[in-house]
Amino acid sequence: MTNPSPNLQPLVLVVDDYDDAREMYAEYLEFSGFRVAQARNGQEALDQAFALAPDIILMDLSLPVIDGWEATRRLKNDDRTRTIPVVALTGHALTGQSDEARGAGCDSFVTKPCLPDELVTEVRTLLAQRAVAVSR
Repeated sequence: MTNPSPNLQPLVLVVDDYDDAREMYAEYLEFSGFRVAQARNGQEALDQAFALAPDIILMDLSLPVIDGWEATRRLKNDDRTRTIPVVALTGHALTGQSDEARGAGCDSFVTKPCLPDELVTEVRTLLAQRAVAVSR
């Protein structure tokens, strides 16, 4: 049995201004079989999302230039990116912030720090849900 072409693997855009966190999650996602692109701020996230059309976006909410809340709103208001699942990957753990993130357009909410396995499970769950929705 051969592995599928790397280009057939889902592309995950990891957005975080904290280099260690972004690189750790990116490396673990690659280890888990995903292709990965990275962005350090909200503007880079928008540029990468429009250029690459990733399958899913992991979005830190506290970002320089354009914060993750606004970047998510812009992604969800653009026909090119509105169906891409966005996971809020954030240290904002106060009550009500997951609802606020969903209000901005996030499809899921994961509080940092989280174990990389938990993040991969969340990514796979959302990609499976998207595949079912697209097939209908």
